[in-house]
Amino acid sequence: MINLRVGIMQPYFFPYIGYWQLMNGVDKYVIYDDVNFIRRGWINRNRILMNGEPMLINLIMSGASSSKLINEVKVEKDEKHKHKLLKTIERCYKKAPNYEDTYHLIEDIISNDEEDLSLYLEYLMKKIAQYLEIKTEFILSSHIAKDNSLKGEDKIIEICKILNASEYFNAIGGVDLYSREVFNLNEIKLNFLQTELVEYNQFGNKFVPNLSIIDVMMFNSKDSVKQMLNCYSLS
Repeated sequence: MINLRVGIMQPYFFPYIGYWQLMNGVDKYVIYDDVNFIRRGWINRNRILMNGEPMLINLIMSGASSSKLINEVKVEKDEKHKHKLLKTIERCYKKAPNYEDTYHLIEDIISNDEEDLSLYLEYLMKKIAQYLEIKTEFILSSHIAKDNSLKGEDKIIEICKILNASEYFNAIGGVDLYSREVFNLNEIKLNFLQTELVEYNQFGNKFVPNLSIIDVMMFNSKDSVKQMLNCYSLS
Protein backbone atom coordinates (compact mmCIF):
# COMPACT_ATOMS: atom_id res chain seq x y z
CA MET A 1 0.00 0.00 0.00
CA ILE A 2 1.34 3.45 -0.94
CA ASN A 3 1.79 5.82 1.98
CA LEU A 4 -0.06 9.01 1.08
CA ARG A 5 0.01 12.06 3.37
CA VAL A 6 -2.74 14.68 3.23
CA GLY A 7 -3.02 18.11 4.80
CA ILE A 8 -6.20 20.21 4.92
CA MET A 9 -6.15 23.90 5.86
CA GLN A 10 -8.15 27.03 5.19
CA PRO A 11 -6.37 29.41 2.82
CA TYR A 12 -4.57 32.29 4.54
CA PHE A 13 -3.03 35.56 3.35
CA PHE A 14 0.77 35.10 3.28
CA PRO A 15 0.74 32.72 6.29
CA TYR A 16 3.64 32.07 8.66
CA ILE A 17 6.35 29.43 8.14
CA GLY A 18 4.44 26.63 9.91
CA TYR A 19 1.76 26.67 7.21
CA TRP A 20 4.40 26.01 4.55
CA GLN A 21 6.06 23.31 6.66
CA LEU A 22 2.77 21.41 6.77
CA MET A 23 2.27 21.93 3.05
CA ASN A 24 5.79 20.68 2.31
CA GLY A 25 5.33 17.65 4.56
CA VAL A 26 2.38 16.16 2.68
CA ASP A 27 1.75 14.71 -0.77
CA LYS A 28 -1.64 16.36 -1.29
CA TYR A 29 -2.66 19.68 0.19
CA VAL A 30 -6.36 20.51 0.33
CA ILE A 31 -7.25 24.20 0.34
CA TYR A 32 -10.33 24.14 2.58
CA ASP A 33 -12.36 26.78 0.76
CA ASP A 34 -15.93 25.56 1.28
CA VAL A 35 -16.13 26.30 5.00
CA ASN A 36 -17.30 29.54 6.59
CA PHE A 37 -15.24 32.70 6.27
CA ILE A 38 -13.77 33.74 9.63
CA ARG A 39 -13.84 37.45 10.35
CA ARG A 40 -10.76 38.94 12.05
CA GLY A 41 -8.85 35.74 11.30
CA TRP A 42 -5.89 35.11 8.99
CA ILE A 43 -7.80 34.48 5.77
CA ASN A 44 -7.36 38.04 4.51
CA ARG A 45 -4.66 39.48 6.81
CA ASN A 46 -1.27 38.82 8.37
CA ARG A 47 1.63 40.55 10.12
CA ILE A 48 4.87 41.99 8.80
CA LEU A 49 7.69 43.88 10.52
CA MET A 50 7.71 47.68 10.68
CA ASN A 51 10.37 49.46 12.70
CA GLY A 52 10.98 46.36 14.79
CA GLU A 53 7.30 45.82 15.65
CA PRO A 54 4.60 43.59 14.11
CA MET A 55 2.09 45.38 11.90
CA LEU A 56 -1.09 44.04 10.31
CA ILE A 57 -1.54 44.05 6.55
CA ASN A 58 -4.77 43.01 4.88
CA LEU A 59 -6.57 42.28 1.65
CA ILE A 60 -9.88 44.13 1.28
CA MET A 61 -12.90 41.88 0.85
CA SER A 62 -16.22 42.48 -0.87
CA GLY A 63 -19.26 41.12 0.91
CA ALA A 64 -17.24 39.23 3.53
CA SER A 65 -19.44 37.57 6.14
CA SER A 66 -19.12 34.68 8.58
CA SER A 67 -22.36 33.37 7.07
CA LYS A 68 -20.63 32.93 3.70
CA LEU A 69 -18.22 30.22 2.61
CA ILE A 70 -14.68 31.31 1.79
CA ASN A 71 -15.23 30.58 -1.89
CA GLU A 72 -18.30 32.84 -1.87
CA VAL A 73 -16.30 35.89 -0.78
CA LYS A 74 -14.81 38.26 -3.35
CA VAL A 75 -11.64 40.35 -3.39
CA GLU A 76 -12.43 44.06 -3.61
CA LYS A 77 -11.29 45.69 -6.85
CA ASP A 78 -9.24 48.37 -5.15
CA GLU A 79 -6.02 49.04 -7.02
CA LYS A 80 -5.20 51.99 -4.76
CA HIS A 81 -5.20 49.71 -1.72
CA LYS A 82 -3.03 47.11 -3.45
CA HIS A 83 -0.58 49.85 -4.48
CA LYS A 84 -0.52 51.20 -0.92
CA LEU A 85 0.07 47.69 0.43
CA LEU A 86 3.02 47.17 -1.92
CA LYS A 87 4.47 50.55 -0.93
CA THR A 88 4.18 49.57 2.74
CA ILE A 89 6.03 46.30 2.11
CA GLU A 90 8.68 48.19 0.14
CA ARG A 91 9.11 50.71 2.96
CA CYS A 92 9.43 47.96 5.58
CA TYR A 93 11.89 45.71 3.72
CA LYS A 94 13.75 47.80 1.14
CA LYS A 95 17.05 47.19 2.99
CA ALA A 96 16.43 43.49 3.68
CA PRO A 97 19.06 41.12 2.17
CA ASN A 98 16.64 39.20 -0.06
CA TYR A 99 14.42 42.15 -0.96
CA GLU A 100 14.71 42.10 -4.76
CA ASP A 101 13.69 38.47 -5.38
CA THR A 102 11.00 38.49 -2.71
CA TYR A 103 9.44 41.81 -3.66
CA HIS A 104 8.97 40.81 -7.33
CA LEU A 105 7.21 37.63 -6.18
CA ILE A 106 4.97 39.48 -3.71
CA GLU A 107 4.18 42.17 -6.28
CA ASP A 108 3.03 39.53 -8.77
CA ILE A 109 0.78 37.92 -6.15
CA ILE A 110 -0.80 41.08 -4.75
CA SER A 111 -1.38 42.50 -8.24
CA ASN A 112 -3.32 39.41 -9.30
CA ASP A 113 -6.74 40.58 -10.56
CA GLU A 114 -8.58 37.37 -9.58
CA GLU A 115 -11.85 38.34 -7.86
CA ASP A 116 -12.65 35.00 -6.20
CA LEU A 117 -10.97 34.96 -2.78
CA SER A 118 -10.27 31.24 -2.74
CA LEU A 119 -8.71 31.36 -6.23
CA TYR A 120 -6.71 34.47 -5.32
CA LEU A 121 -5.28 32.69 -2.28
CA GLU A 122 -4.72 29.49 -4.27
CA TYR A 123 -2.61 31.55 -6.70
CA LEU A 124 -0.68 33.00 -3.75
CA MET A 125 0.08 29.55 -2.33
CA LYS A 126 1.07 28.05 -5.67
CA LYS A 127 3.43 30.92 -6.52
CA ILE A 128 5.26 30.80 -3.19
CA ALA A 129 5.32 26.99 -3.24
CA GLN A 130 6.87 27.14 -6.70
CA TYR A 131 9.50 29.61 -5.47
CA LEU A 132 10.34 27.37 -2.49
CA GLU A 133 10.27 24.25 -4.69
CA ILE A 134 7.46 22.62 -2.73
CA LYS A 135 6.15 19.74 -4.86
CA THR A 136 2.83 19.16 -3.12
CA GLU A 137 -0.32 18.69 -5.21
CA PHE A 138 -2.96 21.37 -4.51
CA ILE A 139 -6.67 20.55 -4.43
CA LEU A 140 -9.58 22.89 -3.68
CA SER A 141 -11.97 21.19 -1.27
CA SER A 142 -14.90 22.70 -3.17
CA HIS A 143 -13.80 20.56 -6.15
CA ILE A 144 -14.03 17.31 -4.15
CA ALA A 145 -17.34 15.44 -4.42
CA LYS A 146 -18.18 14.77 -0.77
CA ASP A 147 -21.02 14.91 1.76
CA ASN A 148 -21.08 18.60 2.68
CA SER A 149 -23.58 17.98 5.46
CA LEU A 150 -20.73 16.47 7.47
CA LYS A 151 -18.96 18.72 9.99
CA GLY A 152 -15.60 18.98 11.68
CA GLU A 153 -13.68 15.75 12.13
CA ASP A 154 -16.15 13.67 10.13
CA LYS A 155 -15.74 15.87 7.07
CA ILE A 156 -11.94 15.82 7.34
CA ILE A 157 -11.94 12.02 7.55
CA GLU A 158 -14.22 11.71 4.51
CA ILE A 159 -11.90 13.94 2.46
CA CYS A 160 -8.94 11.82 3.56
CA LYS A 161 -10.74 8.66 2.51
CA ILE A 162 -11.71 10.08 -0.89
CA LEU A 163 -8.04 10.95 -1.48
CA ASN A 164 -6.89 7.51 -0.22
CA ALA A 165 -4.84 9.08 2.56
CA SER A 166 -2.93 6.85 4.94
CA GLU A 167 -1.79 9.83 7.06
CA TYR A 168 -3.34 13.16 7.94
CA PHE A 169 -1.22 16.15 9.00
CA ASN A 170 -2.69 18.96 11.07
CA ALA A 171 -1.19 21.97 12.82
CA ILE A 172 -0.63 21.52 16.56
CA GLY A 173 -3.48 23.95 17.24
CA GLY A 174 -5.94 21.23 16.24
CA VAL A 175 -4.86 18.79 18.95
CA ASP A 176 -8.15 19.27 20.86
CA LEU A 177 -10.29 19.02 17.72
CA TYR A 178 -9.33 15.58 16.46
CA SER A 179 -9.25 12.15 18.06
CA ARG A 180 -6.35 9.82 17.31
CA GLU A 181 -8.60 6.89 18.19
CA VAL A 182 -11.25 7.91 15.65
CA PHE A 183 -8.63 8.35 12.92
CA ASN A 184 -7.12 4.95 13.78
CA LEU A 185 -10.53 3.34 13.46
CA ASN A 186 -10.64 4.74 9.94
CA GLU A 187 -7.11 3.42 9.25
CA ILE A 188 -5.60 6.92 9.02
CA LYS A 189 -2.59 7.97 11.06
CA LEU A 190 -3.10 11.37 12.70
CA ASN A 191 -0.05 13.63 12.97
CA PHE A 192 0.22 17.02 14.65
CA LEU A 193 2.93 19.35 13.39
CA GLN A 194 4.71 21.57 15.91
CA THR A 195 6.85 24.32 14.39
CA GLU A 196 10.25 24.86 15.98
CA LEU A 197 11.30 28.44 16.66
CA VAL A 198 13.81 29.44 13.99
CA GLU A 199 15.39 32.84 14.67
CA TYR A 200 17.02 34.99 12.02
CA ASN A 201 18.40 38.51 11.82
CA GLN A 202 15.70 41.19 11.42
CA PHE A 203 17.86 44.30 10.93
CA GLY A 204 19.66 43.45 14.19
CA ASN A 205 16.54 44.08 16.29
CA LYS A 206 14.97 41.78 18.86
CA PHE A 207 13.52 38.82 16.96
CA VAL A 208 9.76 38.91 16.38
CA PRO A 209 8.47 35.35 15.71
CA ASN A 210 5.50 34.02 13.72
CA LEU A 211 5.32 36.81 11.18
CA SER A 212 4.15 36.34 7.59
CA ILE A 213 6.22 34.27 5.17
CA ILE A 214 6.99 37.66 3.58
CA ASP A 215 9.26 38.45 6.53
CA VAL A 216 10.96 35.06 6.38
CA MET A 217 11.71 35.36 2.66
CA MET A 218 12.87 38.97 2.90
CA PHE A 219 15.56 38.15 5.45
CA ASN A 220 16.61 34.70 4.25
CA SER A 221 17.83 33.15 1.01
CA LYS A 222 15.65 30.61 -0.76
CA ASP A 223 17.98 27.79 0.35
CA SER A 224 17.77 28.94 3.97
CA VAL A 225 13.96 29.05 3.87
CA LYS A 226 13.88 25.58 2.31
CA GLN A 227 15.93 24.31 5.28
CA MET A 228 13.45 25.96 7.67
CA LEU A 229 10.64 23.94 6.08
CA ASN A 230 12.01 20.88 7.90
CA CYS A 231 12.33 22.55 11.31
CA TYR A 232 9.35 20.93 13.01
CA SER A 233 8.38 17.90 15.08
CA LEU A 234 5.48 15.47 14.69
CA SER A 235 3.42 14.01 17.49
